Amino acid sequence: MTHTYPGGAFLLGILLTLSSARAQNVPELPGTSPLTTEGDTSAQMVAGIGRFLDRQTEKAAADRAMYWHRDFSSEAAYEKSTQTNRERLRVIIGAVDPRQPARALEILSSTANPAVIAETDILVIKTVRWPALQGVSGEGLWLEPKGEVRARIVVLPDADQTPEMVVGMARGLVPERQFARRLAEHGCEVLVPVLVSRDDTFSGNARLNRFTNQPHREWVYRQAHEMGRHVIGYEVQKVLAAIDYFQSLPRTGNSPTQKIGVAGYAEGGLIALYAAAVDTRIAACLVSGYFDSRQALWREPIYRNLFGILREFGDAELASLIAPRALVVEYSPLPAISGPPAPREGRSGAAPGLLRNPDYSAVEAEFERATALLKPARAPMAGQWALISGTEGLATGPCSDRALAAFLSALGIPTTRLTLPGQAPVDSRTVFDPADRQNKQVRELENFTQGLLRASEQARTDFFWRKVGSSPVQEYPATTAPFTRTFHEEILGSFGPPSAPLNARARRILARPNWTGFEVVLDVYPDVFAWGYLLVPNDLKPGERRPVVVCQHGLEGVPADTINDDTNSVAFRYYKAFAPRLADRGFVVFSPHNPYRGRDNFRELQRKANPLGRSLFSIIIAQHDRILGWLATLPFVDVKRIGFYGLSYGGKTAMRVPAALDGYCLSICSGDFNDWVRKNASTDASLSYMFTGEYEMPEWNLGHTFNYAEMAALIAPRPFMVERGHNDGVGLDEWVAYEYAKVRRLYDSLDLGDRTTIEFFNGPHTINGVGTFDFLERHLGWKANR
Repeated sequence: MTHTYPGGAFLLGILLTLSSARAQNVPELPGTSPLTTEGDTSAQMVAGIGRFLDRQTEKAAADRAMYWHRDFSSEAAYEKSTQTNRERLRVIIGAVDPRQPARALEILSSTANPAVIAETDILVIKTVRWPALQGVSGEGLWLEPKGEVRARIVVLPDADQTPEMVVGMARGLVPERQFARRLAEHGCEVLVPVLVSRDDTFSGNARLNRFTNQPHREWVYRQAHEMGRHVIGYEVQKVLAAIDYFQSLPRTGNSPTQKIGVAGYAEGGLIALYAAAVDTRIAACLVSGYFDSRQALWREPIYRNLFGILREFGDAELASLIAPRALVVEYSPLPAISGPPAPREGRSGAAPGLLRNPDYSAVEAEFERATALLKPARAPMAGQWALISGTEGLATGPCSDRALAAFLSALGIPTTRLTLPGQAPVDSRTVFDPADRQNKQVRELENFTQGLLRASEQARTDFFWRKVGSSPVQEYPATTAPFTRTFHEEILGSFGPPSAPLNARARRILARPNWTGFEVVLDVYPDVFAWGYLLVPNDLKPGERRPVVVCQHGLEGVPADTINDDTNSVAFRYYKAFAPRLADRGFVVFSPHNPYRGRDNFRELQRKANPLGRSLFSIIIAQHDRILGWLATLPFVDVKRIGFYGLSYGGKTAMRVPAALDGYCLSICSGDFNDWVRKNASTDASLSYMFTGEYEMPEWNLGHTFNYAEMAALIAPRPFMVERGHNDGVGLDEWVAYEYAKVRRLYDSLDLGDRTTIEFFNGPHTINGVGTFDFLERHLGWKANR
């Protein structure tokens, strides 16, 4: 469920109090300098994080060498030394599931459609299917030359091209661009899979009557990302299954070798490049309309988002994995993709993303960087490489005569000049709708991913609970420590501890009978800062140290929302002024700002962070690390009694930040605790994020590692509480109770059952502030002022 909270300007009541507070002679916070900045601090935070991530992206490109240990002493030595990189690439693209045996192609025919659907004087065309993963098949067209088979090729059209188009059986491409047909006419056996398209027809659930404008590729990407899989990896697996079949065939005719190649355009070029990078059986690769620097990957369609790819691989590094095999890169025009299908009645929620033609100079520089990576053996390793373009660096093709000739030559078919396209094949099928085939491809991948989701609880048991579930309480922190590191550094991602000087700045903004409010800014990394409101009780005694409650706002919120006590305001509807209510009870309260505000502006931060193996919470955790460190310097704070309490997206923070940082002595998750993996990846639940615009929600491979029960287990043995309204649409009571039962069982097994509880109340998505306040008083050891 999505909720929008008030924007950047302070609320009127706070502004009125602010002017009177500044007029009073209240001492400044110790160790701080005056805060003088003005404007929308939230927007400034998001912009600063964006600049930081831009620099980290450039740094990652410079640091990639640390992941590589190439041995150039021989081709065999090079292959062996890069095998680790190849295996890591498989994990990044999610090509990790065992493939089904592909001993034959299944020829599809019926009473309406013959086995041979088209035939010319040179080739025969059939519709075929082949197994790839359990319940997942490749499907497309098989082109058999009537003469000698000189090579075998998987041809990958763009996502919005059908196999029929590149074969010449459907409109859309002039004969010269029908590259599957042209390769077959030069003696190659060609298999043309259909790719998951950019249409949105099947992106939804008819039973629920819930549909989106997500391209099919995004629809598959979102659910797969949560499970450590990817639409790219799925399609690479289909290609490799076809290679499995090719490998099983005996050599025919007089050709001394029948090499295997892959060729693709645009999205097909992407799949071809990745397939050739991970599988050394592919002798030659033609990439048309894809090769470029990937530093701006975050701008591209989200179905190209790969967690951690830029730490180790740009397109140049991918190309280097193909060496010493052949690679032909063609600088050709990209499809005009300015975004997903347009939102319309009943369909919305897709992520922005576009494709732009790169400058030739950028493509050339990336290609040259790839060849430079192969030094000192540059010449023999890249000897069969070619970069094809038009005159003066103009685009050519896609799949021009020069590109196809270079590719055929690399496959052992010397071709000084391609023959003109021959007789056009005519489709004889009387019953065929490419939409039916596309629907089947989308549904197969959805069903496979949903199967992973159903099996994920057992996977998490094997990964986590079997190792920590029976630990005695005295050994528990040491047992969970490695999992905490994995969660923080590999799942959420870490930029390391704060690196900028603290540079604490503050100003008084609020004066109330029981407490005084300060606005505080702390530096974290260059261009990254933490910001929030500190509420300090007025009755502090000299030398007294009080417990602190950190009160976290939700999506599109600001710190002022947690303080607003205007009962008619939208903010009060959700937060019930829980920060000042706790300050009135005598707690020190800090209400920090988390940067999930600004709609696509903040979601771009997730897109920038993911290719670096990081996330939005990589920044948020560092900000809270700085906040905790600063709070510890205040003379009235008891550093051992700092609790966390967050609503909605603040509840997401309550699950992640205390799990990663031990500075919080307890955590309360309000309005968010859930079967979180299911919430993100399920296509069968109407409340799933699969149907909404929160495209930043999926977290890489969370399904096989840490659901909310496992995150709570990382918070244990510290106190942990869930606050849940029966009518809160972010989840179902049954989901929440089922997931929480695992938490309760853990605490009971540690003989710490009194440290955890769940409060259900008859209400919506809001702070209830009843059982949670009692929980804070009890576990923070504070007798509240009443």
